[in-house]
Amino acid sequence: MRSGSAFTYSDVGGTRRDDLVARPPRGYRPIERRERIGDGEALWRAAGDATLHWGIQRRSGIRVTAPHDDELAPDAVAIMRIGLWPRDVPCRVVYVVDEPRVRGFAYGTLRGHPERGEEAFLVELDADGSVWVRIRAFSRPAGWLFWVGYPAVMLMQRIYTDRYLRALKGVVA
Repeated sequence: MRSGSAFTYSDVGGTRRDDLVARPPRGYRPIERRERIGDGEALWRAAGDATLHWGIQRRSGIRVTAPHDDELAPDAVAIMRIGLWPRDVPCRVVYVVDEPRVRGFAYGTLRGHPERGEEAFLVELDADGSVWVRIRAFSRPAGWLFWVGYPAVMLMQRIYTDRYLRALKGVVA
């Protein structure tokens, strides 16, 4: 499921920037949300494993078709089906994070996605043992039709971000 398609935005990897919320790419709306899902290294590992297998998306009601579900890797292309949306929503993995206290990945949009931009899904283990899910993103509508419906697009993005933040609360440690 690899594709030669280019990303639909230029600031590839931008969700890694510390100043993303204060200085998003020009014309893009940033998002950063973080929610605690519990405590302990076992939960962090289980939540990280789920995240690295598209668990946040799947537990949020999105159908994901991706190659090598057991090997989420940069440049892998995935196709998502979101709710009643009649078209495939393509994305490509930008980076994967597997560090001592942070695990997750980011994907960027490809042609056919209703938005342009990037979204990161991170599971963090704080020094006090608390486990958090962090969503970082920047986006804008991909075409005139989505600009016309931008209030609805923003509402859907807020709904799915809320779902993403809750998706790992049921992960068994």
